[in-house]
Amino acid sequence: MVERRTPISVKEAITRVMQFEKEGEKEEVSIYECNGRFLSEDIVANQDVPSFDRSAYDGFAIRSVDVKGASKDNPITLAIVDEIGAGQVCQKRIGECEAVRIMTGAMLPSECDAVVMFEVVKEGSENNQPYIIIDHEVEKGNNLSFQGEDVKKGKLLVGKGTKINPGIMALLATFGYEKVPVAKKPIVGIFATGTELLEVDEPLEKGKIRNSNAYMVMAQIERAGATPVYFGKLQDVFTESYEAMKEKLALVDILITTGGVSVGDYDLLPAIYKEMGAEVLFNKVAMRPGSVTTVVHLDGKLLYGLSGNPSACYVGFEIFAKPIIRRYLCSPKPHLQSAPAILGEDFLTGNAFTRFFRSTVNREVDGLLHTVPSGVDKSNIVTSLAFANALTILPNNTTGYKKGEKVEVLLLEEETGSDWPWK
Repeated sequence: MVERRTPISVKEAITRVMQFEKEGEKEEVSIYECNGRFLSEDIVANQDVPSFDRSAYDGFAIRSVDVKGASKDNPITLAIVDEIGAGQVCQKRIGECEAVRIMTGAMLPSECDAVVMFEVVKEGSENNQPYIIIDHEVEKGNNLSFQGEDVKKGKLLVGKGTKINPGIMALLATFGYEKVPVAKKPIVGIFATGTELLEVDEPLEKGKIRNSNAYMVMAQIERAGATPVYFGKLQDVFTESYEAMKEKLALVDILITTGGVSVGDYDLLPAIYKEMGAEVLFNKVAMRPGSVTTVVHLDGKLLYGLSGNPSACYVGFEIFAKPIIRRYLCSPKPHLQSAPAILGEDFLTGNAFTRFFRSTVNREVDGLLHTVPSGVDKSNIVTSLAFANALTILPNNTTGYKKGEKVEVLLLEEETGSDWPWK
């Protein structure tokens, strides 16, 4: 007898999954290895930047009081008593009508309060004493970069859960983070179910297809920030599949299977979950594709039964699995970021379920995002995934949607994320 399943809304399904969100373990890694990882704590400035007043240009450090009243009719001469480059410190005390030749980034002598650039003075020398002539007044603070001008000590630099990029690497180096606190990557196991599956290196046989889902999901897991572990294929044999899943669950933080979650004769996952004693959070969602997506909870871990259809598998992962992974990584905004966009094609057939069509989104001359399908909009289609950079949301309605209507899109490559994708 075919099992009758009652679909729940996408919002309710997300809510049920996120009840089990948790932060993962923390570790320290070398700054050489932290790019692309997620911070496990706030990074706070431990010093002012710059940590001293410094010259913003190549020129001469002076005391502004010495050139008070200077003009073309009344030029003032200053003796050059020292020269310093970046990284050097002036060892002399600068007195009345004295100046220091200074390079960009060098520390300003304590007696000086301004810099004049080479181009605006005249240089000379008399009796081996170099000097400059200035024919204009110079304001205090002229051409200086002040202590703490960029960052003050104690300022929050980067928040916990942020993905480290090259710019953040620069900040970490600036503030001396040789060891960087990051969230430990969760381990996500993958099984592909189905006797019909062939691996990528196997020749095609009649009635069989190559296993694309496992490789796709592994890439999605890596993009989310976790470590994928592929455990191979499961044949449509209950005992073997049950034992394999039970054994591997102990080795991972999350376990994902692709295929086998519908109500067909060879869909074994519902019976396996029951034998395991897992709590079913849901097994039917009012969405297309991916309505048979199933999530269960067992001993503090989530098990995802994703559809065997590639597009449905892909969407199920992005909506329900990625946010859990991102919470392991301390992200405060674990869901896909949403944005308004203009629909580029008609979808005139009404939907009973919310649709997520794989899309290519571009910003056009009007400054707005525009979205069009990235391929054929069917759950078994692989090619529509190759160029998708978004999922366009079409909530259920009876009339469909017309080209030019405003819709919401979920951005697949955007790293910022959102705290909740549904208004």
